[in-house]
Amino acid sequence: MTEERRPATALGPRPEMPTTLTASAPPAPREASRVQRAALLVGLGIVFWLFLQLFGPVLLPFVAAGAVAYVLDPIASRLAHAGVPRSLAAALLIVALIAAMLLFALLLYPLILAQIGILASRLPVYAGMLRNFAVGVMSDLQERLGPQVVDQHLTDLVGGQAGSMVSFAVGAVMRLIGSGFALFNLVTLAVVTPVVSFYLLRDWPGLIARVDAWLPLRYAGLLRAQAREVDRILAAWVRGQATCSLLLALYYATALSIIGLDLGLIVGIAAGVLSFIPYVGSITGFAASIALALAQFPDWGGLARVFVVFAIGQVLENYVIYPRFLGGRVELHAVWVIFALFAGGSAFGFLGVLLAVPVAATIGVLARFWLRRYLASPLYLEPPRG
Repeated sequence: MTEERRPATALGPRPEMPTTLTASAPPAPREASRVQRAALLVGLGIVFWLFLQLFGPVLLPFVAAGAVAYVLDPIASRLAHAGVPRSLAAALLIVALIAAMLLFALLLYPLILAQIGILASRLPVYAGMLRNFAVGVMSDLQERLGPQVVDQHLTDLVGGQAGSMVSFAVGAVMRLIGSGFALFNLVTLAVVTPVVSFYLLRDWPGLIARVDAWLPLRYAGLLRAQAREVDRILAAWVRGQATCSLLLALYYATALSIIGLDLGLIVGIAAGVLSFIPYVGSITGFAASIALALAQFPDWGGLARVFVVFAIGQVLENYVIYPRFLGGRVELHAVWVIFALFAGGSAFGFLGVLLAVPVAATIGVLARFWLRRYLASPLYLEPPRG
């Protein structure tokens, strides 16, 4: 056999390649250092924070759309498995959600309008009662501390200011509701959120698969396990808390309306909606109902009826509704949820409230993961000296 010569190139003869290596052999993989991993995590955190700071005012409809798509994705997946095209399933679910919200608004609109009319007619009465209460308190202080500390001018000033507080508060709420920014946010939510929800719900499996493909290969299994844990806790909290809030709103609105409390429908709905913040809904509804009962009923019977309504509500909430629909499946402590909601609201407004529970669930899962790592590490298991 004669040796076959390789053709020469313009730069000279082509060098002979070793027989033990091939030209298609991939380069050896490089291992990331701890500094690179830490820099990646810190960089992602900084980018996320700057993104919220820069685009926070316009993110509300998109975050709301993401929440809608997250809640409706299991139903859309079942429809898709049953043979319904994913696009059609997403469109049907969004249309059904819009129809349910419109029906709910149309049914409640006359009742809420009547309640607002009652509030407007009784506003002078509430203002006068508050003024008389403030004057009585100042008179008692004047008798105890003497006219040198609490004079008549201070008493008249406090009484006048107390009377105008109700009118100022109601006017401020009406101005806030009727402001251009509030109307813009409402229109944006009503128009943009359904459209974005449809696209997210239609493409949800592809989006999840794409994000999954971006995970670092070394930690992909660990990250998927933590993501599944977050999804389990968050899904249980969303479903359970939504059901509990709906049931409590129905109970308080119905019960307060039955006992004849003015604005009972609005107060009951508000108490149920605010119950997604533990204890805040019931405390706010109870305080507002007691104040309205003192202003409306001439005797203590109305006050007693309000007390009975909220006592029964607390029994149902603590021993029937929450154990049935939340129970021990949701590993989110009430104090942690309250802190997350208030911290998110303080930092980013209503957008922060929407993001508070998912972030709290994620932090809780990561904290429990690192706690297990710590309890299994020599840092914890190292025996004491001596």
